[in-house]
Amino acid sequence: MSVVPAGIGAADERTDVTSTPDGVLAPKRPSGRRGTRGRQKPVGGRTASVLLWVYAAFALIPLLLMLSSSFRSNGDLISDPLGAPWPLSFDAYREAWTAGNFATYFGNSLLVTLGAVLLSTTVSTMAAYALARGRSRIFRWLESLFLSGLMLPIHLAILPIFYLFDGAGLIDSRLGLALMYGASGVPFSIFVLTTFFRQLPAELEEAATLDGATAWQTFWRIMVPLVRPAVATVAVFRFVPIWNDFLFPLVLLRTQDKYTLPVGLTTFFGENATNYAAVFAGLVITTIPLIVLFLVATKQIVAGLTAGMAK
Repeated sequence: MSVVPAGIGAADERTDVTSTPDGVLAPKRPSGRRGTRGRQKPVGGRTASVLLWVYAAFALIPLLLMLSSSFRSNGDLISDPLGAPWPLSFDAYREAWTAGNFATYFGNSLLVTLGAVLLSTTVSTMAAYALARGRSRIFRWLESLFLSGLMLPIHLAILPIFYLFDGAGLIDSRLGLALMYGASGVPFSIFVLTTFFRQLPAELEEAATLDGATAWQTFWRIMVPLVRPAVATVAVFRFVPIWNDFLFPLVLLRTQDKYTLPVGLTTFFGENATNYAAVFAGLVITTIPLIVLFLVATKQIVAGLTAGMAK
């Protein structure tokens, strides 16, 4: 006579456990239909994707027209505005780059923008780390002081900035323009980076101190690499408005050889109002750095914007 352990019959009747041939109870695996039913599809996932692709196609049409028109001659554009760019002509780019002085404008924009982004990102990263780790009340006041700069659009302060630059002898100076852009980006950068530094555990700094690392080594070798996506996001978000800004270079610069691309493009358009191919070439030259920047830094931007959303 076989002896059946007590409770096995009752356990077999339950739906969440099952018995093996050895008499050992094991949890019952959910059926494929039940497991599939537990998975939730994103709301409107396919519809949202289709709408986004349609929007992207419509948004790319002006860019493609601008690009194709820049490879055509001015006569072809006048006779057939929507024609195909064949054969390809680079005369418009040569004219814009040399006669239109776009080589100088491009160098000025690159110098001012990279200098301002580097200055703003460096200062903001160090300040954000100090504000995030400071425990005194004065750090909270300083953070509020920095964040108050987000309440006032920088373009509203054009008149005080002009008088300040005039008194400091920085009118018609690319260095002064870069300093102004760098200072104007500090509040936004601190606002973003402080949040990321606060998410890092303090045990990392304690472990680095026990290993003999100085405060600067802890900051530069441990903390900064951990917030690299946020730093890249801040740098990109500062690069784009500085590169496209028109008002401050127009007001603060006097010499044409110091103009940035937006001001130089306006001057070139006024001198070549009927040379459409050269104008389109100038627009392409102005736009290419932004497209390359987003293509290169897309991964870092997405990582910086989505950090902390998943658990």
